[in-house]
Amino acid sequence: QVRVAESGGGLVQPGGSLRLSCAASTTIFRSRDMAWYRQAPGKQRELVATVTNGGRTNYVDSVKGRFTISRDNAKNTMYLQMNSLKPEDTAVYYCNAVISMATIWPWGQGTQVTVSS
Repeated sequence: QVRVAESGGGLVQPGGSLRLSCAASTTIFRSRDMAWYRQAPGKQRELVATVTNGGRTNYVDSVKGRFTISRDNAKNTMYLQMNSLKPEDTAVYYCNAVISMATIWPWGQGTQVTVSS
């Protein structure tokens, strides 16, 4: 069964940066479109950014210009560079493979990002 493991979260002050990683347990990763999601307390999980297997990226408006999604297929790993963080970015961040924007792998445990002074 495919597993993903998210890491890199933490506590950061507003305006700070973090780099999240998503490691997949399978080389099938290389052929999959991938996505980052986040879930804030009391809210539904929401899509943050996507990257196709060819490297094309897309972002929700709230993170455009601040977040950068990327992938290293040789390492079966995806990244999310988050700059200029805001308190509203506080959430648990998850990754998954997607087909037509539907997630297809079991969810990992996520990584907590807290933006607070």
